[in-house]
Amino acid sequence: MTQPRTDDVPRGEMAATQDGRLTIPAQVRRAAGIEPGDTLVVYVEDGRVIIETRDQLTARIKRDLATAWTGTGSVVDELIADRRAEAGR
Repeated sequence: MTQPRTDDVPRGEMAATQDGRLTIPAQVRRAAGIEPGDTLVVYVEDGRVIIETRDQLTARIKRDLATAWTGTGSVVDELIADRRAEAGR
């Protein structure tokens, strides 16, 4: 997979207002798929501020879990079996 050229990636600068508000530049919002009214999740990772929609966060977590899952079958079925075994003791 080729990496996008850095000059093709939408960029912009932001300045925090006195009360700490930021305005994300329109070209960056468009490229990120951020629509008016979207609820965004904001957190700090490795000293960087990460902003993503809930849908993007959910999709990323699902991908990460699917990649990390080393068991067989269904996680739900395994959890139910564990709970039934505990209840039978």
